[in-house]
Amino acid sequence: MSSYFDQRNEKNLDAIDNLLDALPRFAREFNVGISMRTTPLTRLGYLRDIRVFCDFLVKRKYPEKQIVELTIQDIDALSPTDIEEYIDYLSSYRLDGVKHSCKEQAKERKVSTLRALFKYFYKKEKIANNVMTKVDTPKKHAKPIIRLDVNEVVDILDEAENGENLEGRQKSFHALTAVRDEAMLSLFLGTGIRISECVGLNRKDINFEDNSFVVTRKGGSTSILYFSEEVADALRRYIAWLDDQMLEQTEFGKRITDNDALFLSIKGGRITPRAVQLMVKKYAKIIAPFKKITPHKLRSTYGTNLYHETHDIFVVADVLGHKDVNTTRKHYAAMSDDIRRDVVNKIKLRDKPDDNGGEEDN
Repeated sequence: MSSYFDQRNEKNLDAIDNLLDALPRFAREFNVGISMRTTPLTRLGYLRDIRVFCDFLVKRKYPEKQIVELTIQDIDALSPTDIEEYIDYLSSYRLDGVKHSCKEQAKERKVSTLRALFKYFYKKEKIANNVMTKVDTPKKHAKPIIRLDVNEVVDILDEAENGENLEGRQKSFHALTAVRDEAMLSLFLGTGIRISECVGLNRKDINFEDNSFVVTRKGGSTSILYFSEEVADALRRYIAWLDDQMLEQTEFGKRITDNDALFLSIKGGRITPRAVQLMVKKYAKIIAPFKKITPHKLRSTYGTNLYHETHDIFVVADVLGHKDVNTTRKHYAAMSDDIRRDVVNKIKLRDKPDDNGGEEDN
């Protein structure tokens, strides 16, 4: 049976094929050219951005053409002003009749896609000029880092366990989700894994002999991570509960269709990223109503807490699977605050006299 990530790749490859049918030939060449060093998910994101760019070109630059008729020569003829007009266009545009509006981060990603596109064809000598080297990156303002405080971590786990403040349908389903939700939240908060890494876990990936698990990282590589005894207890309770459901052939047990997946939906199949997002939102809305908490914010919570304990940003980057420590620093800004506080008294402007009236040893 193919893994979650194999199935996801197949789905994304199908989406890529469908998208390429509506794009110029150079998009297909670009897709093939970068396929050896990118995942299908990354390429799909690139092609979606390229579609927006091509739609802009036929509306503003080449109105006599259809998107599929655009050529690499049309790309080569663009000026820095054309690219800057596109960046401005992204603030409010329509695609397939739907209005879109890109904020700073979305603009930055779409410009990054163009940089990759122009760099590729310039390197292949298909265009004479890489116009993107003359275009500034859109200004991006730093956002406050949102994460759970220590007491909120306790509260969200307690709420998942007892569901005291849930209402309506959420309350009625709690008996089927409580043990699972507590285990998932514990894993997020105790290891900092990504949502895709959590969803892709299989039961066989968990090893209670040394409290470790195999995780498929962003990009497809695998790593072995470790979890605390507290997280282990939550996982054991969930797996034992799941085994009971299957053995006793309860109503839920009869619905189970995926015996490999670790975390199941109430329908019995592998839980989806969307379902995980809604689960986190459900509990976070109760314990931290003024914070927009997502699975990634739980990752930020773990990363920040780990830094507080280790004061080693390289350890945090390694555990979180960041290839560049600057990514860690960017997403966990509280680390920079701690670093600045720690160094306040490291530099002395004047040596103070010691008790004997002399100077302190350095």
